[in-house]
Amino acid sequence: MHRYLLWLLLAMMVGGCAAYTATSGKVVLKDDSKTAEIRLSPSDRRVVEEYYRTHAGQKGATTKVQAVIGRALPAGTKTEPLPRELEQKLSPLSSSHVRLRVGQDVVLMDGKTRVIVDVLYGAAN
Repeated sequence: MHRYLLWLLLAMMVGGCAAYTATSGKVVLKDDSKTAEIRLSPSDRRVVEEYYRTHAGQKGATTKVQAVIGRALPAGTKTEPLPRELEQKLSPLSSSHVRLRVGQDVVLMDGKTRVIVDVLYGAAN
C-alpha cells in the first residue's frame, strides 16, 4: 500500500513539474479598443545606448545578479535610477513601471512586484 502511495506522490510531483511553463515576461495591456505592449522600444534602446556611449565614465555598481525577463529582481539588488537627462529623452511609462540600471544593464520592471519586463544587456558598459 505504501509503495502505491509513493508512486502516486512521485507521479503527482513529476506531473506538476511538467506542467510548469516559462513565460516570456511580455506585458500586454488590453481593453475593448486598445492594446499596449510594455517594453523598451527600439528608439528607447538607441537613446540609452547612445547616452552611455557618450557618457562612458559613468560606471554602475557591480552586481552578480543576472536580470531575467519574467522573473522578479531579487530584493537587495543594487539598482540606480537612470540619469534624469536620459530619462527625459525616453518614452513615458505607466506609473506602475520603472527603468533602472542594474550593474551594466538597463531594466524595465514593474515597480511593485519587481518583475522584469525587458532588459537592455550591457548598455551601460
